[in-house]
Amino acid sequence: EVQLVESGGGVVQPGGSLRLSCEVSGFTFSTAMMSWVRQAPGKGREWVSTITSGGRSTSYASFVQGRFTMSRDNAKNTLYLQMNSLRTEDTATYYCATGGSSSWRPVGESWGQGTQVTVSS
Repeated sequence: EVQLVESGGGVVQPGGSLRLSCEVSGFTFSTAMMSWVRQAPGKGREWVSTITSGGRSTSYASFVQGRFTMSRDNAKNTLYLQMNSLRTEDTATYYCATGGSSSWRPVGESWGQGTQVTVSS
């Protein structure tokens, strides 16, 4: 059974930083391309970033390029998203996913609980 523990969200002022984590179990994490996606209130999920299975290559949506950094620790089955220079428009629930920028999908049969990020002054 796949289990996800997404954490690290919170309330932060514009310009602030947060580091999200996603710990995965019951899944072949170390061989999977992984992504972060987000869902803002009233909107659909959108792709944020992708990392290859070994962690050597990452890609980012244009709206987070240069501000967010994705990484992974395969020994800990954990995905990370370092978010800097946060903007109000980054407010969303963030989810970890498997697959790439055009093929992302839930790690298991359904989405995890996500972690809420609120950027507000």
